[in-house]
Amino acid sequence: MAPRAYWKGYLKLSLVSCPVALFPASSEREKIRFHQINKKTGNRIKYRKVDAETEDEVDASDLVKGYEVGKGEYIELETEELEAVAIESTRTIEIDEFVPRKEIDDLYLNNPYYVVPDGEVGQQAFAVIREAIRNEGMVALGRVVFTSREHVIALEPRGKGLLGVTLRYPYEIRKEDQYFDEIEDEKIPKDMLELASHIVETKSGHFNPDKFEDHYEEALKELLKKKRAGEKIEAPKEREPAKVINLMDALRRSVSAERGSGARRKPSPNSAQRRTAKRAGRSSARQKRAG
Repeated sequence: MAPRAYWKGYLKLSLVSCPVALFPASSEREKIRFHQINKKTGNRIKYRKVDAETEDEVDASDLVKGYEVGKGEYIELETEELEAVAIESTRTIEIDEFVPRKEIDDLYLNNPYYVVPDGEVGQQAFAVIREAIRNEGMVALGRVVFTSREHVIALEPRGKGLLGVTLRYPYEIRKEDQYFDEIEDEKIPKDMLELASHIVETKSGHFNPDKFEDHYEEALKELLKKKRAGEKIEAPKEREPAKVINLMDALRRSVSAERGSGARRKPSPNSAQRRTAKRAGRSSARQKRAG
């Protein structure tokens, strides 16, 4: 069964446009989900919409959206009134500008979508837009409306299609100052930094999401398996984290543990370059002293 499109509309670059469909690039459907059950009857719990004051159940046809302007005071909006603020990007992703990918702070990245041509008619126009973006090595920024909101979306080529990532607005980003300002400026001893850097280099490798394991999800599956088999469930004993009394001693022990943990990981190009630069720097310094 083909996946269902999350959104359909048009992708537009100046006077060139084509029909496209957006599909969510991520999903949490595979995750275990729980229902709330009445412990006495074993039946599922259902929620009903009731009036907060009268406690009477309210029919769906009597529901409207309301914006609170004061305690118990709301501005009510009908569906037709909300539709009156519909904007052009409701059914069109119009590319407004192109920017370098490195200029987009990861804080602004939100949800990813696969963007594909919708039908045979717009295949060529889609390919032209995709390859134009690819050739320039830039990211296209446009606007799209879904879930009753306008979103800024960043588009970049991905194989035969486009990857679209919705971006957060500046007002949605919390300023880092309120979290980082109280962190003290510590003077780090050189030998401590070298030991910590050694641990980082030992653990350096290449990004491989296939290695990611959801240990909690696996533990839930095992728990459900045991419950279904009627096995007794015993809570595991919590291990207390080792108390760090001496930071230098902890770093030395960590280095020793990494050395004894087996084969060293293949270093990433960046860490290898850093080590080469360090050796070159030390060699140059020794030559200057010798001269």
